[in-house]
Order: sequence, then C-alpha cells, then structure tokens
Amino acid sequence: MQARMSTFGFLLIFMWLSQSQGLYFHIGETEKKCFIEEIPDETMVIGRYKTQLWDKQSGSFLPSTPGLGMHVEIKDPDAKIILSRQYGSDGRFTFTSHTPGEHQICLHSNSTKMALFSGGKLRVHLDIQVGEHTNNYPEIAAKDKLTELQLRVRQLLDQYREERFRMTSESTNQRVLWWSIAQTVILLITGIWQMKHLKSFFEAKKLV
Repeated sequence: MQARMSTFGFLLIFMWLSQSQGLYFHIGETEKKCFIEEIPDETMVIGRYKTQLWDKQSGSFLPSTPGLGMHVEIKDPDAKIILSRQYGSDGRFTFTSHTPGEHQICLHSNSTKMALFSGGKLRVHLDIQVGEHTNNYPEIAAKDKLTELQLRVRQLLDQYREERFRMTSESTNQRVLWWSIAQTVILLITGIWQMKHLKSFFEAKKLV
C-alpha cells in the first residue's frame, strides 16, 4: 500500500497549459513518480529531464553516471500506453495526444547503480512543454511551404484549440469545486440538525 501511495504521490501536480513547466523531485531506486497533465487532442508534448545522484562524501547532488537508466511511460485518458521507453541519465521524450484529457506521465529508474550511493537518492529535473510552445513554426512553414498568412492562421488555430480546452478544463474544475462545497455544507447542516434532534429527544425522555 505504501509503495502504491509513493507511486501516485505526485499525481495532479501538472495542471498548467501552454507553457514550459520545470521542477525537480527525488526518487529512490526503482521508485516511480507519476504526474497528470491536461492536454488537448492532437497536441505535441516535449519532455526533457536530467538526473543527479546524491554523493555522501560531498554532501551534494552530482551529475549521474551515463549508465544510469530512466524509464518513461505515458498513458492517455483511456489508460492506453502511448509511450514506454528506456532512456539514459539525461533524456528527451516526445509524444502527440490523440484524445483530450488527463495524460499520465511516469518516470522511474531501474538501475542498480544507485545502490552505490548513500540511500540511492536520485534527483530528477523535469521540464514539460505543451502545445504551441513545442512548435518550431519557421521549420513548419519551410516544410509545408506555408505563406506568412497561412502560418499565422496555423498559429491562431493552435492557440484557439488550447484556449478552448483550457476553458473547458477550468469550467469542469470549478463545477467540481462548487459541488464539493455544497456537499460539505449539506453534511454540516445535517449534522447540526441531528444533534439538535437528539438533544430534544433526550430532554423529552428526561435522559439529560
């Protein structure tokens, strides 16, 4: 149970769209960390990471050895694996979403080289770029032979799709929040009513 909680302890950290996101986290040997990213359909995602290992002698994190392996696994909103690949200590992965919604991004090390270090502590620096920020528009224009107007339309369409998805996600999250608040209020009112009812009952029975 503890391992499972550790696996999903970092879920729901990634909730921002259309921007670069950088962070770092610590994992142990073979430990897995997963993140959730809201992604529109037909959107490219680029992830970059680098790892550092804890060095007991220096008391700091040092660049990892080239032989250290990191495994990246991506699942779409239907829990279908769309990427599962082994990388090195530093790497770059890309994928394109085909279904809008929450995509799960998981990373873990399956290298025993971490055992050579105190506690096998690994620091992973991760940067995720979603949508428009991943597109090299000059390269796209040259490849598809687009005019300046066509390229601008392409950019506007990408922005519109991501903005529409963001607004839909925010609206859904807001409805969930208000529903949770309503449930809490109902439970509080019910609890207060029950307490008053029980008090009146005990007083009528002269039990208090």
